[in-house]
Amino acid sequence: MKKVTVIIPVYKVEKYIGAAVASVLAQTYQNWELLIVDDGSPDASVTICQQFDDARIKIIRQPNGGVSAARNTGIRHAQGEYIAFLDGDDLWLPQKLEKHLAHLESSPSVGVSFSRSAFIDESGGSLGIYQLSQLKAIAPSYILYRNPIGNGSAPVIRREVLEAIKYTNNRNDCYFDEQLHHIEDVECWLRIALQTSWQIEGIPDALTLYRVNSKGASTNGLQQLESLEKVLAKTRSYAPELIAQWERPAKAYQLRFLARRAIRIQAPSKAIQLVHRALATHWQILVEEPRRTFLTLAAAYSLWLLPNSIHKKMEAVAFKITGNSQKRRILQEQSRQLA
Repeated sequence: MKKVTVIIPVYKVEKYIGAAVASVLAQTYQNWELLIVDDGSPDASVTICQQFDDARIKIIRQPNGGVSAARNTGIRHAQGEYIAFLDGDDLWLPQKLEKHLAHLESSPSVGVSFSRSAFIDESGGSLGIYQLSQLKAIAPSYILYRNPIGNGSAPVIRREVLEAIKYTNNRNDCYFDEQLHHIEDVECWLRIALQTSWQIEGIPDALTLYRVNSKGASTNGLQQLESLEKVLAKTRSYAPELIAQWERPAKAYQLRFLARRAIRIQAPSKAIQLVHRALATHWQILVEEPRRTFLTLAAAYSLWLLPNSIHKKMEAVAFKITGNSQKRRILQEQSRQLA
């Protein structure tokens, strides 16, 4: 059995880290090591991690450098042939590693295997909706404007894929760009797609539970937009044709994503501003994804115009309809996979 190195960057996640570690311990695939990278966390996160008595768990300490630096440290210490990342506030379902290993072992051209993700709230309750994206034939342009992997807790990666894209910075091997924040994953997946022959491919199962945290890094819209500009500039240096064609769509889709985040934290003015910017940047988003774009517009204006109680009821109905549709799609894709 091949070993999997699981890397959890830890910084201010004391409310959630115990459950995250427990979800690794509960995996049906048991040949793993867990590297907990203490990224200078000032709270009790590491103390909680130390309470787990398992020889496969190792704690590595470093000054605070951000999630990319923590992941890079973990990769440099990894002994596994496969690398999996789990953010400290997310969870895995028990068959996560087993299903990805089966996928990778049966698909020699696939270097990155990712799963669907189910959204949970801050207390761990299901929101009934999922991150769904294309699973196969993933082009670099699709990564740029949709990020099919969705979040850092979804992929399992062959070690040799990461070795193929590494570079040296201050005498250390780096895999994720430590100068980027919030969408550093996208830049890494782009390098894999553009600089190697490895395929990125998903499986239909929702094996990652992605926590929607109002205080999390993903809610900082301004920094995400700044990071996207850096990703575009870096990628332009070696793939100018890609950026020339897809820069505006990438910005528009990112703005729409941030508008939905603003709706989630009940910031109607910000949501309306962001969705209008998305349309001004690339109006074709209305044609390319009319349902999602109109729903975002409607949700932003209903939050602004209607009493909060009515908006909440409308949101609950929309979530239920969307969630049921997504569940049907997942079940259909699972059936096709088994056929």
